[in-house]
Amino acid sequence: MKPTRHVVRSYHTGTTLWAVEVEGVTKTFSLNESGSLVQRLRGRAQSRTVHALRAVSFTIRPREIFGVLGPNGSGKSTLIRILSTLIIPDEGQARVFGHDVVREDLAVKRLINRVSVEAAFFKKLSPVENLLYGARLYGLSGREARERIYAILRRLGVRESSYTRPMEEMSRGMQQKVAIARAFLTSPVLLLLDEPTTGLDPRSKREVQALVRELRETHDATIILTTHDMNEAEALCDRIAILDEGRIVALDTPEALKARVARPGVVPTMEDVFLALTGKQLNDRGDVLSPATSTR
Repeated sequence: MKPTRHVVRSYHTGTTLWAVEVEGVTKTFSLNESGSLVQRLRGRAQSRTVHALRAVSFTIRPREIFGVLGPNGSGKSTLIRILSTLIIPDEGQARVFGHDVVREDLAVKRLINRVSVEAAFFKKLSPVENLLYGARLYGLSGREARERIYAILRRLGVRESSYTRPMEEMSRGMQQKVAIARAFLTSPVLLLLDEPTTGLDPRSKREVQALVRELRETHDATIILTTHDMNEAEALCDRIAILDEGRIVALDTPEALKARVARPGVVPTMEDVFLALTGKQLNDRGDVLSPATSTR
């Protein structure tokens, strides 16, 4: 893939250039409970406040792969939506290469791309048609776009016979690959990956992970990866923030996090780290199985 270079305004705090800076970001949501039929008819349905993020702060260096590890409902996706300018924090600030995500949202949008588990497509169109549409929005010419589209799809292991099939006929995993291809197509300065390998088989996961590393090495991209996959976080990330109930409970390199919970004669895993720091265990979908009775 031919590199696409972006002009990024330098942003210095002291002597450090931050790719991302998050300071005291808080976000709450009010959810309406259904209540009884009589309560709904009288407009008295109950509501509850959900604290998605609670005073979250961290910084990310350029070219860093930064992981956010946590169960479903921990605030991972809310954080990604704030950084991608889709929602506004209630308190605190977030900046992408010095651009405030609220006041300078258009500048931020030019620097980022995002992959989420609920990626949207034109379902009647094929992968190539969807990707060509996205490429035109970013100013790529037809010939250049096609060359890059085919290269990325091949890199992700998408069969050529699927290139022209309608998206609605494709599996969930195949659709996710197209979503990843769309994000990689523009070689963003900051790539936001919100559980990108959910629904993919082990081989496809490895292909995506290899492409993430390649994007960092060949395009100088900074990458934020949210996941509940402990092995994926350890394999890809330079540093990992563990998010639980809207708070960062730990932030360090995978090796340093494991050293915090190490015991004589036992080599800890990231699952051991998560269990020790949060008291929770997760299943393969990121759901909490049960409160831990000990921190092993």
